[in-house]
Amino acid sequence: MTGQPVLIFDGDCGFCTTSVRFAQRRIGVRARVTAWQFADLAALGTTRERAEHEVLWIDRDRVYGGAQAVAKLLITAGLPWSPLGFVLRVPPFRWVAQGLYRLIANNRRRLPGGTPACSPSLGRR
Repeated sequence: MTGQPVLIFDGDCGFCTTSVRFAQRRIGVRARVTAWQFADLAALGTTRERAEHEVLWIDRDRVYGGAQAVAKLLITAGLPWSPLGFVLRVPPFRWVAQGLYRLIANNRRRLPGGTPACSPSLGRR
């Protein structure tokens, strides 16, 4: 992959869709944004299983997932967001961010905008 980074999210999940729209409006996403359901994941160097599990930031043939994808989004957004993105890449903040991301991702069906599509019973994590 070359050119513009790509942000991949779960387009069936209302919470994920709302979160991405918020980031586009308030933070300014400097990437092509697409739901994994409409992306050529193999061409982007990732899998459906990974895309179902976490948000992905794909840049120069490197795939960042979860909290690190969010960190990359913030870094590329520029000021005032980039310092927070850099902090999220450094231990122990990195570990805390990943734990918090996983907690939210595992419970997104219970959060505002969550839908039945976010339920682990449908094979989603």
